[in-house]
Amino acid sequence: MIDLYTAATPNGQKASIMLEEVELPYEVHPLELSKQQQKEAWYLKINPNGRIPAIVDRAEDNFAIFESGAILVYLAEKTGRLLPNDKKGRSLVLQWLMFQMGGVGPMQGQAGVFYRYAPEKIPYAIDRYQRETRRLYEVLDKRLGEAQYLAGEYSIADVATFPWVRSHTWVGLTVDGLPNLQRWMAEIEARPAVQRGLAVPKPRAVSEEQASADRVAAAQKILV
Repeated sequence: MIDLYTAATPNGQKASIMLEEVELPYEVHPLELSKQQQKEAWYLKINPNGRIPAIVDRAEDNFAIFESGAILVYLAEKTGRLLPNDKKGRSLVLQWLMFQMGGVGPMQGQAGVFYRYAPEKIPYAIDRYQRETRRLYEVLDKRLGEAQYLAGEYSIADVATFPWVRSHTWVGLTVDGLPNLQRWMAEIEARPAVQRGLAVPKPRAVSEEQASADRVAAAQKILV
């Protein structure tokens, strides 16, 4: 059994989609970012960086894994799925995974913060991060004109990248003019495991005021 500590952010969705794809049993432990639960002492023992997601593998002496990319690699290796064994195939998947971890996630995260939540609207910052995110989308679109998925076959690289690109409107971007990226998004979103993973954690019944506070907190922690 896997314990999943998560919230409704793109990085959180990576872990839940992956768990659904590899069909491992897991228990969801939602964290309320607006209440800073991810910074509480008990959770810092699981993830010293105080971010989500994190998992604990009960079958491996309660081994804890943090950082979303590391979680994907761990689960892929544990199950032998979505990460090739051959050297070149594995490298290709990891290259595109790192592209998301080092590029799409951080740039789109900053775009969201400056576009939606910064107390002062700074046009230079908004434009910079939106333009860079769009450029990265164009890199993805070019690659997806060469292959069905980022590393050829469906892999953890797609699992990592999809939740971020899917949320493009949240940061004021479109995928207009990127037909390969649009095709890829539609194909992945149609996967039953992806649909189940996107529904984790289940929405809480909260007031609009609390929901607004949660959205702000999620945006501030968007790089988790």
